[in-house]
Amino acid sequence: SGQPREYNRRPSPLKFQTRCVSCFPNQTGFAIGSIEGRVGIQYNDKANENKSFAFKCHRQDTDVYSVNAIAFHPLGTFATAGSDGVITFWDKDNKQKLKSFPSTGKPISCASFNSQGNMFAYAKSYDWSKGSSFAAPGQANEICIHYTMHDEIKPKKKN
Repeated sequence: SGQPREYNRRPSPLKFQTRCVSCFPNQTGFAIGSIEGRVGIQYNDKANENKSFAFKCHRQDTDVYSVNAIAFHPLGTFATAGSDGVITFWDKDNKQKLKSFPSTGKPISCASFNSQGNMFAYAKSYDWSKGSSFAAPGQANEICIHYTMHDEIKPKKKN
């Protein structure tokens, strides 16, 4: 057939352009990120649909930055990376920020955990969020590796 077999289709829960989507490790849903500095957490089955939510992130004062990457850790927590150069680790089940790193000084265009979750790789590269007039030809792209400590990515205890 040549095309992926569609399991489900729905409209995006976010108003503006989608930049990234990533499935939960347990296959129960997905997270979606957009240019409006928001992440939507969505569940696949009707029974948990009411647990879906969205939240604001990658914002500084009145500036709003794109969420360029969402990467799930094997524990079910996840990272977001954005045009602001910031990486943040989140606990979706407890709706909490786990850790936020200072800006890298360049947009982060993509990111991923390895299968064990002890390495987090990300790319610092112009992401076109400010248009072609801000592109700097010849500026080096960088790939960075962060060794993930268990305490910075483990879920919080439920209250």
